[in-house]
Amino acid sequence: MKVLIELIVSFASTVGFGLVTNVPRRSLLPAGITGSLAWVAYYLVLQVDNGLILPNFTAAIVIGILGNISAVMFRVPVNIIYVPSLVSLVPGGILYLGMRSFTLGNEIRTGQYMFNALTIAIALAVGFVVAEVIFYRIKPFLLRLLAKQRER
Repeated sequence: MKVLIELIVSFASTVGFGLVTNVPRRSLLPAGITGSLAWVAYYLVLQVDNGLILPNFTAAIVIGILGNISAVMFRVPVNIIYVPSLVSLVPGGILYLGMRSFTLGNEIRTGQYMFNALTIAIALAVGFVVAEVIFYRIKPFLLRLLAKQRER
């Protein structure tokens, strides 16, 4: 039941951020699905590995693959799918806490928060690179499948 709630809330937040950032309406549904499935992947991996790297890395791979597939299917730039889908993974809260610790003069806590934010950012970036490599392996198959569907 908790996973279903996570799925619904992440879908709503992704679509909501897509509306705020003025993504085309036809890409809101694929972005919402991509963002919500990425968050569920993050949540499920977090239950197994309570670290920062693996859950973010996995979610980035899901966003990368599903975002590219959606971009091809709906004929939109992949960034239109990526941006709203990433909103729940960006370490904004950690960066805020790091900046707050910095202004309060707590250098040790600042270093911890900034290291965590950097770790998450690197895990997301590497996940996107891995997803691009995987997608370009399956792209010819996807294009053939879409061409067959359009012939019908």
